[in-house]
Amino acid sequence: MWAGLWPWRSEEEIPIGHITNGVHVPTWLAAQMRVLYDRVLPMNWYLRTGEPQVWAGFESVTPGELWETHQSLKNRLIVYSRTRLAAQAQRRGMSDAIVEKLGQALNPEALTIGFARRFAPYKRADLIMRDMALIARVITDSDKPVQFIYAGKAHPADDLGKSMLQRIYRLAQQEPFVGKVVVLEDYDINLGRHIVQGVDVWLNNPRRPLEASGTSGQKVVLNGGLNCSILDGWWAEAFDGANGFAIGSGKVHVDQNIQDERDAASLYAVLTKEVIPLFYERDADDLPQKWISRMKRAVRTLGWRFNADRMVMDYVLHTYVPAAGGLSCEMPEMGK
Repeated sequence: MWAGLWPWRSEEEIPIGHITNGVHVPTWLAAQMRVLYDRVLPMNWYLRTGEPQVWAGFESVTPGELWETHQSLKNRLIVYSRTRLAAQAQRRGMSDAIVEKLGQALNPEALTIGFARRFAPYKRADLIMRDMALIARVITDSDKPVQFIYAGKAHPADDLGKSMLQRIYRLAQQEPFVGKVVVLEDYDINLGRHIVQGVDVWLNNPRRPLEASGTSGQKVVLNGGLNCSILDGWWAEAFDGANGFAIGSGKVHVDQNIQDERDAASLYAVLTKEVIPLFYERDADDLPQKWISRMKRAVRTLGWRFNADRMVMDYVLHTYVPAAGGLSCEMPEMGK
């Protein structure tokens, strides 16, 4: 990106670094999860969130307690979504039967995948719809059901982004997707907070390498949700093979259509072969032990790395302090 400013240098020698964004923990951490944090993390942990050792104690949370807490947040999201869906239908003058049906949308026991963000074309909100027959089978599976919650806005001048959102909305009005794929209107911080705190999986499939960071997924991590994402933005740094799910291998094709096809195929593969089977693999107590292990690992390995405290410390240590001690803005010549 910056190579044009230093045409005499190789890419590795370009003196531009990066500091990855982080999210403000108190703003996005659900109160129910805060209770768990207070019990297993050190006293005053919230004043030291950028330190990795502070988060190590999260592994001591019992699986049942973590799952019950997550389920309570998920149920809260579903009740909240039903209320909004029924109100949306009433505003549009839909029949009482439809309003009643939407008031019972979403299944508390189903794997719930969230996608809520700005509807920019490169974020490919409709990538999963490239194979409608496959996604219909996934959603209507009576043994291992999956449901999707969408929310977001497109820029008023972004016709492609708006058409993408419209396509998803129209799909949500058709069988067999009614009540299983929902679009929540009037996206704002309160709606965003409910979604990132309650979903099982956060879906992020931008066209690599256009994702700057992707902080919404960091908010999900704090509340025990797992990310399923393209290896771009923060997830390229964050994913370690056991703290979420990766879509693809990070490769980019020069042909945009081919890249979209390959990424869609990879998304279907990880969803049907990894995400869904792991979520529904239960023990005698109906607990998805391996899934819960990933939840714990995600919080422990990512909570300290992708929050605002660590971000500010990085700015201070790696940019502000060195800049304050700098004697010159001149760039040294090669080899000197």
